[in-house]
Amino acid sequence: MYVILLGPPGAGKGTQGQILAERTGLPRVATGDVIRAAMRDGTPLGKKAKEYYDQGLLVPDDVILGLIEQVLAVPKAANGVIMDGFPRTVAQAEAVDRLLRKRNAAVDHVLEFQVPRDELVRRLSSRAAAEGRVDDAPEAIAKRLEVYRKQTEPLIAFYRGRGILTVIQGTGDREMIAERVREGVGA
Repeated sequence: MYVILLGPPGAGKGTQGQILAERTGLPRVATGDVIRAAMRDGTPLGKKAKEYYDQGLLVPDDVILGLIEQVLAVPKAANGVIMDGFPRTVAQAEAVDRLLRKRNAAVDHVLEFQVPRDELVRRLSSRAAAEGRVDDAPEAIAKRLEVYRKQTEPLIAFYRGRGILTVIQGTGDREMIAERVREGVGA
């Protein structure tokens, strides 16, 4: 089962992705984690990603997709993966489709986490205070939410058109949301 989790920063993709991974036994693939691991391990793609990262630039799609392809090739991903926050654009979604076709697979479920903006800001501000994350500072929050709106929201129509999009109300306690996710993927 190949599952994509979509939603703005602070929507709960990481938390719910981890819960779903534990429930299904599928690996959770968060591109930030994959990029950091490749850089730490000094892999060829990790070194390439680090060149961009060190300059404060976004890691290009070809590098990210190369890393995703490597993740899909590991035995524990043979039955599927949970993609947390990736793809972020329609072009990336089309590239993921091509990668999965090579494996005679396709995206089975896309879960869109919907959370009111004021709740997102509250969550991200709390996370900034608790974890000291610079990307959760007030000015960064506004920018990240705008980038999501411009770049990632078009994926909602893309996947809705395929009939594989399920909206998940991302408010409430973790267990309540996890139950919505379970129902969304039928697991």
